[in-house]
Amino acid sequence: MRIQSVTFTKISILLVLGLCLSSCTVLQWRSSDQEIKEKFEESYVNADISYFKVDSLNLKVRIQAVTEPDNSINLIFFHGSPSSLSAWDAYALDSTLREKANIYAIDRPGYGYSDFGNEMTSIQLQAQIMSALIKQKELKNVLTIGSSYGGPLAARIGYLNENVKAIVMISPAIDPENENDIWASRFTRWKLTRWLVPTSYRVAGDEKKVHAQELALIKDDWVKMTIPVYHLHDDKDDIVPYQNIEFTKKNFPNHKIVSFPERGHEIAWKNPDLIIPYLVELINSLLVKNTN
Repeated sequence: MRIQSVTFTKISILLVLGLCLSSCTVLQWRSSDQEIKEKFEESYVNADISYFKVDSLNLKVRIQAVTEPDNSINLIFFHGSPSSLSAWDAYALDSTLREKANIYAIDRPGYGYSDFGNEMTSIQLQAQIMSALIKQKELKNVLTIGSSYGGPLAARIGYLNENVKAIVMISPAIDPENENDIWASRFTRWKLTRWLVPTSYRVAGDEKKVHAQELALIKDDWVKMTIPVYHLHDDKDDIVPYQNIEFTKKNFPNHKIVSFPERGHEIAWKNPDLIIPYLVELINSLLVKNTN
């Protein structure tokens, strides 16, 4: 009887923990439209929220835009896994960037409020959707910026869309032969534990499972790209191996490698002060090019 009681107690604790984790707002990595607007209003910045509809996929992609009528450069940010467009708040609120460019942040499919919980593991399909978004909004002089999983996506959009003039990949998982198998992601694959994992982490796990295969499908196209590609990476990244920079060196003809010491994988949102100067550098370069 005591054994049954202890077992029942453990199962009960596991059930409660699972329910708490799966419903925890913080672990879902997303903010509502209203929460975003209120946060930006506190800084006297107007954030416009819209949705790009893809009827054939029954999908709506959420877009946050901070724009100025006179800006001709457009920055589009793509988050990693798990995350949402809110990962880029520091960039959208940065006065230097706002003075020089329009700033767009996207909830990738399956995250935030873009069909939350329904994964889209194809990098090619995500890139096609984002390229169509750029076309629909008639955006020119585009710089795509992506962190972690968003890095290859940003690059693929640059391959597909001629209006993309430069790419910034931050801690990108770009090398199909150097994919780091994160032990914790296995919880999202096992039937016994999958239900315990918060929705955004399940989506991330599903992407992770086939990420190397997805990268392999598009790797031969990188050498055809001539636009600038910046690869920013920490030398002690414990999530995406630093060796990914070697792949960029070999496969992107017009690349620039920037290494940071001992900042970790999360430099995109923990250290925006390190990233923003390189965005400004590219913006200024593009502005000069457009005036010549």
